[in-house]
Amino acid sequence: MDTTIYVARRIAAQAEMDDEGLIDRLASILVRTELRKGAMFLEEGQVCTQLGYVYRGMVRQFYYKNKRDLTEHFACEDAVFICIESFLRQQPTRLMVEVLENTVIYGIPHDPLLALCAEDYDMEVLYRRLLENSLILSQHKADFFRFETANERYARLLREQPEIVRRAPLSHIASYLLMTPETLSRVRANVQL
Repeated sequence: MDTTIYVARRIAAQAEMDDEGLIDRLASILVRTELRKGAMFLEEGQVCTQLGYVYRGMVRQFYYKNKRDLTEHFACEDAVFICIESFLRQQPTRLMVEVLENTVIYGIPHDPLLALCAEDYDMEVLYRRLLENSLILSQHKADFFRFETANERYARLLREQPEIVRRAPLSHIASYLLMTPETLSRVRANVQL
């Protein structure tokens, strides 16, 4: 099977859609990018022009606050990621996307996507559902930071996204969980008992 069609099918599945015509149209606009570990997919001040799908590898979205590097989100294989405000408004972002492993990303470019949405209701539904999924993911993260202890946040990450715990540097995991590396070490020691 053509990799681009496979990726389009996986993206459509995340929006609970399986129409072959839709999948073909989506595949026609996908842009493949291969990046090496440590490369930046998106820099602060750039405009997010693509909704990203991780075919292979791992990325993280992060920003700087008070000279501290804070991880907002991780995405591994079969995950979609987006800097929502920058993508929707086509304005510069404060978020950055860093490649944590050698990675292959398939991007859905903004302008071709909107052009397809203007002529294809199913494409508009797919786009809306992908945005909804991203917003729900952000809401869940905000909720678990508001209502859960450090131990509970780590246990949730371990349960729901074990690949992040296995593959991401501990410093990035700590910042994602809003902990110092020392607190994360204590939490991990408690979990391993």
